[in-house]
Amino acid sequence: MSDHISIWGELADVDHELRHVTVSLGDGGGVRTRVLRAGSGPDLVLLHGTGGHLEAYARDIAGLARNFRVTAYDMVGHGWSDLPDVPFTVDVLSDHLLGLMDALGIASAHLSGESLGGWVVAWTAAHHPERVERIVLNTPGNIANKPEVMSRLVASTTAAVEDPSDATVRARVAWLFHDKDMVTDELVDLRRAVYTRPGFRRAVDNILVLQDPVTRARFSWAPSWVGRIAAPTLLLWTDHDPTGGLDEAQMLLDWLPDARLHVITAAGHWPQWEKPGEFVEQHETFLLTVHTPVTAVRA
Repeated sequence: MSDHISIWGELADVDHELRHVTVSLGDGGGVRTRVLRAGSGPDLVLLHGTGGHLEAYARDIAGLARNFRVTAYDMVGHGWSDLPDVPFTVDVLSDHLLGLMDALGIASAHLSGESLGGWVVAWTAAHHPERVERIVLNTPGNIANKPEVMSRLVASTTAAVEDPSDATVRARVAWLFHDKDMVTDELVDLRRAVYTRPGFRRAVDNILVLQDPVTRARFSWAPSWVGRIAAPTLLLWTDHDPTGGLDEAQMLLDWLPDARLHVITAAGHWPQWEKPGEFVEQHETFLLTVHTPVTAVRA
């Protein structure tokens, strides 16, 4: 029997709460935001990637909830959160994160983000250090701003939203995985449900604005702001990430004041799904142990 049966199966034996909360977002008013919470202990907030949703962490919630008060959520313009007609740039996504923390009464937290979520986590740590304890950047994606990576992401995502057939949506989901056998019908159907929400065709253009080089230039990874991150940082990379190799991980190690690297093997852009045991273990080890500052450590 497979060790993964379904998303519900992953959550079946962990007490959790799934609800919507209203998050204030500047002049945009309240954003109805879908949130899943579980566990107790230090606060740990999980951020998904471009076009994603909180189920990206379904295989990790139970493990992380043993030691943390876990919050996973759909970022504004994603999943089943509201879809306001504004560009979802990194600063907007960061403001939404901080607004959610305010709504939930979280003064500061550990933050862990995958892909776009990692970008938002890093930006938040650099610009709002008082709200951040330690951070995990999980396959943060295309640190070097490669045009081919951006164009591939735009093409596959747009195709799946405009034609949400099994083939196009499955191709978009499969791009996240090294082991394509882990792409289940459930994941594909869930992503299709997001892509076919009323208003999502407009929303995806607002999501993909960060793949436009001109817009991206305002937020691109650079030592000028990455070097301001005081929070101890764990880089989680993989050996089959389609968005960037270990050379890009080394760039971040060079820029970050206090960072270490762990490479998860035989995984793609979603190690939290392909290697959940190792993903949870790395979070526990990094976030719960007494911190010794380092310049750069490669595990």
